[in-house]
This record gives sequence, C-alpha cells and structure tokens, in this order.
Amino acid sequence: MLSRDDAYSVLNKFLAAEITTTIRNIPIEVPLGEAEGMLKPCAVNCDKLRTISKAHLVGRISRIPAGRIGEVKRAVGYALAWEELIDTNG
Repeated sequence: MLSRDDAYSVLNKFLAAEITTTIRNIPIEVPLGEAEGMLKPCAVNCDKLRTISKAHLVGRISRIPAGRIGEVKRAVGYALAWEELIDTNG
C-alpha cells in the first residue's frame, strides 16, 4: 500500500501498487527482495496503482524501508509524468 500509515485507522480505501515477479528494470518499478521480506525477487509496479477497499486487505507482505521511499516517489513520478517526483535529488 502506498497510503500513509496514520490513514489506516480512519480510511476505508487505500492506494496500492501491484507487486510482480516480472522484473523489467524500468523506471516505474521498485525492486524488492529478501531484505523486504519477499520470498523471491520481485518489483512494485507503479504503473498499476489501484484504490482498494480495506475489506480486501488480509495482511502486510512487505514494507519498503524509509531510506528507499525516494525510489517509490521516483517510480510514481515516472508513472504519472510528474517531474517533481522524478527528480528526488532536488
């Protein structure tokens, strides 16, 4: 899920991105692996953002460390052609 943690207790729907084992090494992806709790290499595909109901959430399967949030911003920036997110250095 891409929604902020403090929203979970008050919202009924959340923004989520698909996780896939099809890794294409393109800018809209964020790679995940064992360090993030995944059983095998995969990627968050930020081209496939969805709003999902809280009722469909079963449990957390991974968490991207705070130090890698810039990668998520960059990938979402590419997916939405949002230049301010693509340039996470500035």
